[in-house]
Amino acid sequence: MIEARNLTKRFGDIVAVDHIDATIRDGSVFGLIGTNGAGKSTFLRMMSGVLRPDEGSVTIDGKEVYEDIQVKRRFFYISDDQYFFSNSTPEEMMNFYRAVYPKFNRERFIHLMESFGLDRRRKINTFSKGMKKQVSVICGICAGTDYLFCDETFDGLDPVMRQTVKSIFVGDMQERNMTPIIASHNLRELEDICDHVGLLHKGGILLSKDLDDMKLNLHKIQCVLPPGKKAEDIHGLEIINTEARGSLLTLTVRGSRDEVEMAIHSCEPIFAEIIPLSLEEIFISETEVAGYDIKKLVL
Repeated sequence: MIEARNLTKRFGDIVAVDHIDATIRDGSVFGLIGTNGAGKSTFLRMMSGVLRPDEGSVTIDGKEVYEDIQVKRRFFYISDDQYFFSNSTPEEMMNFYRAVYPKFNRERFIHLMESFGLDRRRKINTFSKGMKKQVSVICGICAGTDYLFCDETFDGLDPVMRQTVKSIFVGDMQERNMTPIIASHNLRELEDICDHVGLLHKGGILLSKDLDDMKLNLHKIQCVLPPGKKAEDIHGLEIINTEARGSLLTLTVRGSRDEVEMAIHSCEPIFAEIIPLSLEEIFISETEVAGYDIKKLVL
């Protein structure tokens, strides 16, 4: 388990990360959402021990990350800015990482490079941005670490490759309980993979919740009410948002599913159904309650 307590980092007068508390459970996918400049990369660099916190600490199973080589062998950091040794090939990077990570899987590395259509003996500086990102992801997956820190990992990958990488992540989570921590400026990128999402804004976490908990308590209803009845006539519902298109009402409500169904059916609707909310809709509802407009915070 990873724990960040009172984590703070300043660059001169700029507070990049502002007294963050966060707990990341093993075997889950933690999504860190925020606009560019929100502090995501700085947060990940402190988690990986690249930067020393000005205040607070980051621990993995109670052990401080910074300057602890044994702890650092438990995670692999895929940065947004790809870094490789000058004039190196993927095979040379593999040999370097094999010396750092005892569980590095050479056979899997070769297999994935071939599956992705990448030449492991070609100079990396001749690769495209997307190809370089693929090499980083393959190195990270094959390192065999408990944790994988991903900074904008899906940025630069085409849609097919994004789904392929997500599938590999899910497979490793099931097989060896790997825990990915994924930072992104785009909610839609994390829609189908995250268990827990934190919204980072101006260096602080505005919201950090399990998606399942949010989904259990938030529902979207589409319904057509009898003539003369309005959304306000539905008693027992905490209505967060209402949209009307002709006679069709779309309501975002808070409460248990049983309570929602009972309240809707008490109005004897002509038509009614509960439909799933997207991750973006969930966050819009939650952040509006906290007084923020997520549309201005996350693209």
